[in-house]
Amino acid sequence: MKSYIGSLPKHRYVFVDSRFTHEEPCGFVPAVWFGLVSFPGRVWGCNVMLECGAVYRSLPPHALSFIEKPEPWPIRNSQLWDCYGTDWSAEEYTYLRGLRLKCKIGGELFSGHYLFTIAPMNDGFSEAPEQSKEFMFCELDNGRLTIQPTNKVIFEDISFTTDEKVPRLKLQTEVYSCE
Repeated sequence: MKSYIGSLPKHRYVFVDSRFTHEEPCGFVPAVWFGLVSFPGRVWGCNVMLECGAVYRSLPPHALSFIEKPEPWPIRNSQLWDCYGTDWSAEEYTYLRGLRLKCKIGGELFSGHYLFTIAPMNDGFSEAPEQSKEFMFCELDNGRLTIQPTNKVIFEDISFTTDEKVPRLKLQTEVYSCE
């Protein structure tokens, strides 16, 4: 369990929009993304080390790119829901590692691949089945990061999956117990 801040399952090499980090912006600069910050009511904060060795914390996800010269990317495409607690757990699911995926963002499908999952915990939303979410962190083919709940992502496993659209799945509304 992480509280407020924590490490990614493994660090990622990225580029950071220097408009968010430098007094004199100079485009996208190399960085190592290594951590996350969760404040209720805000987007995930991304902690990075810049090439100069400085650590910059809590960058919004639309400030990161996996390519040096990306197209503009609005914050709403980077993350659908704000954080709603400070406790969370990070996991790179072995089965999902390396799988291609599609994310539904504003009615459009974007292709990319899975990075890792964050599961918020110990808050009222996470304890209510119809509100509980896991967030998939995805690197899209356009070089951008998006953070989407599981109902906005479909995976491509050529030995198993057959569909290419995000179905409307029903919300889980019950808590199950055997006692």
